[in-house]
Amino acid sequence: MTNCELIEYALSEGFENVRLIAADDIPFDFSFRPYCEANICGNYGTNYSCPPDCGEPEAMKNAVMKYGRALVMQTVWDIPDWRDEKAVKEAKAFHNNAALRLADRLKNEGMPGLVIGCSGCSLCESCAIREGQPCRYPERRFSCMSAYCIHVSRLCESCGLEYNCGEGKIAFFGMYLFD
Repeated sequence: MTNCELIEYALSEGFENVRLIAADDIPFDFSFRPYCEANICGNYGTNYSCPPDCGEPEAMKNAVMKYGRALVMQTVWDIPDWRDEKAVKEAKAFHNNAALRLADRLKNEGMPGLVIGCSGCSLCESCAIREGQPCRYPERRFSCMSAYCIHVSRLCESCGLEYNCGEGKIAFFGMYLFD
């Protein structure tokens, strides 16, 4: 599959902007992990895809570095107030579902890889970890950019994407890593 076809696939799933980069160019910053530990999103210890259950920062980075290339994917939303939980949740769900559809499509084309979402995994209404059960979908589970300690604003700078898209707009980012 050509780079152009790969990008076209991603755009056809609903991403507004897509960039193809070398995995070596992904900036990590392990000092971000305490933000997860502060549990601002409420998923710390309650979702297999989030810290501490997703893995230590170095292990997360190593999982990314097993791949050679990354498709960085962005959606941009008209959401005047970032505190509008319903609108943000719907936008994140769209973004992550598009990433999973793209991953399925690429896997069917012989390009298996790793999905990184714009939020913690939401495949289940309630993560099985809350009932002390194993993950129901370990092969589809995905973690977010924050769990991987990816420095998203620096990533955007390096690949020419807008991190802050202006007043009343919110951008979400994810990746698909592959060889």
